[in-house]
Amino acid sequence: MLFYHAFHETFIFIVFHVTDHQGNKITDSKTIDYIEKALGPKGQITEGSVKTWPGKRVGVHSIGDHTAIELIGRDRPGLLSEVSAVLANLHFNVTAAEVWTHNRRIACVLYVNDDTTSRAVDDPNRLSVMEEQLKNILRGCEDDEKAGYTSFSMGFTHIDRRLHQMLFADRDYEGGGLTNEIEYPPSFKPKITVERCEEKGYSAISVRCKDRAKLMFDIVCTLTDMQYVVFHAAISSDGPYASQEYYIRHMDGCTLDTEGEKERVIKCLEAAIRRRVSEGLRLELCAKDRVGLLSEVTRILRENGLAVSRAGVSTIGEQAINVFFVRDSSGNTVDAKTIEALRKEIGHTMMINVKKIPTTAKEPEASGWAKTNFFFGNLLEKFLA
Repeated sequence: MLFYHAFHETFIFIVFHVTDHQGNKITDSKTIDYIEKALGPKGQITEGSVKTWPGKRVGVHSIGDHTAIELIGRDRPGLLSEVSAVLANLHFNVTAAEVWTHNRRIACVLYVNDDTTSRAVDDPNRLSVMEEQLKNILRGCEDDEKAGYTSFSMGFTHIDRRLHQMLFADRDYEGGGLTNEIEYPPSFKPKITVERCEEKGYSAISVRCKDRAKLMFDIVCTLTDMQYVVFHAAISSDGPYASQEYYIRHMDGCTLDTEGEKERVIKCLEAAIRRRVSEGLRLELCAKDRVGLLSEVTRILRENGLAVSRAGVSTIGEQAINVFFVRDSSGNTVDAKTIEALRKEIGHTMMINVKKIPTTAKEPEASGWAKTNFFFGNLLEKFLA
């Protein structure tokens, strides 16, 4: 539960009632200490200057010992495999990555370094070759009309935040009817309404949908990207459902007065909620890190007719942890024969866990090794520590 209130548009008061991802009370002192430091007076992140290149599909910048690569384009089966193969062939080692797909669009952020020195790559000629090859891959599945909608900003920010910005700039929310996305049960489809609060001069946005981690983050990020300011908010949950209310104005002080504005906000929030929702099969792979591992794994997925709808890659010490949400190339559920073929092909070199992500509130079925939870989006902490 959350209560948010802005006082005189200068100070804010926020009360959070939080649990861990399993619904338990947080008692670990290290976790509490981390939260206090992150939210304290010295916990704010200052973003650098931001530059924008309309129409640019590939962006590159360096963070510490890693080079960050940003890609956006039309999604298709095998695209992630082709991207990782290019990087491996050019002697780039992928140490972390996150990939989102929505409405047949794909956005990904990859952190790479030189496979020999384990340092960030700053050779302009080498980076230029890499960019051109990645552009060729994306250009092969991009029509000219849609290419005009892409844009990149080169600034340091939270990785999930960046993925939201990339897909919002790409207007993935306009892709309704062109997607193969999962049909959610009616009870779990987002219900979003926009009303005018005459007394206070706000627009009131009400969201009710299936509850999940980072739901509020996704909604607030999108409202911010749309240049809206949240003055008051109330967040609550009831079983598997979440109810959220936001009282907002545009940065210029205006409310949402036209039906077109309201419809656009509803579409954008629906897209923000669904970008992170993945259903089908969740593959968790753990192996000793080595150059070309991501290329090998994604090649095997492609050869078995699997399409990746979302992915998270991280490296902890010498261990690489890869999480893929997959369906078959037609968007259907992966059959048991394919799962068994995967186990035989890669089970001897890495640990594999397969989970079916249900459409209901039941716990997912698991098999393989012990239940393990991997979180996306916090990859920069390891690099900047």
